[in-house]
Amino acid sequence: MRLTTKGRYAVTAMLDLAIHSRTAPVSLAEIAQRQAISLSYLEQLFARLRREGLVHSIRGPGGGYLLGREPARIAVAEVIIAVDEKVDSTRCGGSGDCRDNERCLTHDLWVDLSCRIQAFLGGISFAQLMARREVREVASRQDRVQCGRRESLHAESGPSVRAAPPGRSAIP
Repeated sequence: MRLTTKGRYAVTAMLDLAIHSRTAPVSLAEIAQRQAISLSYLEQLFARLRREGLVHSIRGPGGGYLLGREPARIAVAEVIIAVDEKVDSTRCGGSGDCRDNERCLTHDLWVDLSCRIQAFLGGISFAQLMARREVREVASRQDRVQCGRRESLHAESGPSVRAAPPGRSAIP
């Protein structure tokens, strides 16, 4: 089966968005940080997802992305297809010219497997993924880690108050 990082990252980013966009738009930078995916790569993926209507963007301060439909109405397979990914278990890409421009002995077996994988992913919605205990646990851990990062950044930067020379007030 050829499911590359493009399809995996798109599904992961969409699940992150589904979990975190219930109250407000989510920035790609937040998804990139939580999921350790390059921001520029996410921008490319989300351009494709937006063209397919799976997400829509909100511009301006506090902007970001929201799902284009309810999570229960978005199947995992739709996301994979939207980013031009194919779920194909054949060596020939389904063309039937597997070996010496002829169909190989196991071609139909791999085509059947590809169809079953497609049906499996088409039958799983993001709402179903969000309801899984394991998904909720991982999302909660990622949120705690992200909050810890933000707190340590604020602590490192500290207040930017200059000390006054001895005998003078720091307040102008």
